[in-house]
Amino acid sequence: MKTAREVLDVPALRKDFPILSQKVYGKRLVYLDNAATSQKPRPVIEAMERFYTQDCSNIHRGVHALSERATRAYEDARIKVQQFVNAPEAREIIFVRGTTEGINLVAGSFGREHVGAGDEILISEMEHHSNIVPWQILCEEKGARLRVAPINDRGELLMEEYEKLLGPRTRIVAVAHVSNALGTVNPVREIVALAHSRNIPVLIDGAQAVPHRKVDVQDLDCDFFTFSGHKMFGPTGVGVLYGKAQHLEKMPPYQGGGDMISSVTFEKTTYNKIPYKFEAGTPYIAGGYGLAAAIDYLDAIGMEAIGEYEHGLLEYATRAVSGIPGLEIIGTAKEKAGVLSFTLDGIHPHDIGTILDQEGIAIRTGHHCAQPLMDRFGIPATARASLAFYNTKEEIDQLVLGLRKVIEVFG
Repeated sequence: MKTAREVLDVPALRKDFPILSQKVYGKRLVYLDNAATSQKPRPVIEAMERFYTQDCSNIHRGVHALSERATRAYEDARIKVQQFVNAPEAREIIFVRGTTEGINLVAGSFGREHVGAGDEILISEMEHHSNIVPWQILCEEKGARLRVAPINDRGELLMEEYEKLLGPRTRIVAVAHVSNALGTVNPVREIVALAHSRNIPVLIDGAQAVPHRKVDVQDLDCDFFTFSGHKMFGPTGVGVLYGKAQHLEKMPPYQGGGDMISSVTFEKTTYNKIPYKFEAGTPYIAGGYGLAAAIDYLDAIGMEAIGEYEHGLLEYATRAVSGIPGLEIIGTAKEKAGVLSFTLDGIHPHDIGTILDQEGIAIRTGHHCAQPLMDRFGIPATARASLAFYNTKEEIDQLVLGLRKVIEVFG
């Protein structure tokens, strides 16, 4: 019986991604910046084109054929998202611009209702700026305190320390499912259970999780889960916030405007039901089409097959770069997603990225919107190669050759 890794036909899948066939500086593109954004398969591109060429119309308001088709497709996309993350109800799926807006929505609505002076918000040391700054803003506004659960030198959350920080004034926990800078996969089920044992709600930043593993929000039992379309092979500018209906129904609107209202007078406005209460204005309708197509595409491949293939590729890449003199991997957690962050002794990550770019290899360099995490490791930045199911061992070999050239240039 073949394993999932053997079943995945990567050469055939690569043909679905037009951008991967191009050359950069005369070299075949090796795209290893998937944690920043993933490439888009033809079905996603075609779905968005279909909206603009056949169904282009505003939704929820029109009675003509185009509007009805677009409305039906957009709401069908909501149902696909519900099924993709196994949410109990479609009304618990709110369309946002991405993970960042999802976190800001929870901070700006749920947070403002539940956090007061002297209260605490708990995050972790590995968080992306988008899961730090909104809570800092809320703390400054309310006179609350931001607490930070520490990690060890491998980049793993110290669960005993996390549990100690869950106190009587903790009003919400907000943590990443998978670290964008380290690849660490957090034990989110345990994180949620410990918080819930003290009646503390939990938000999970799932941006780096949903492209690589099956997510079941009912199994996690999280209160909020948010992610971006563009990291899961869908379009930029569209994302999802899942929230338990019991919270969403009580939360005040995040923004005001069209579609989030039931009626408006100069004296009083009554708000629409969820999820529309949180979806003010004309949404990114084509993005909904594209996100639905991305989910169909991932479902057709199978998230288990994707996860197994990428795990094998990460193991191969880790072994391959470990033999490079002066290279140190930053983030060596026992459970990791396909992120390989590293430094080269005496060479700035930006110089690494520039030389690799000349070889047609796209990686990310910098602090990865995780400056406090860089400070934790005592470094200004890393070089980061991040994987997707369309990457290959041959591309890893090209990365290794490129890194050896970097050493030759700067050695």
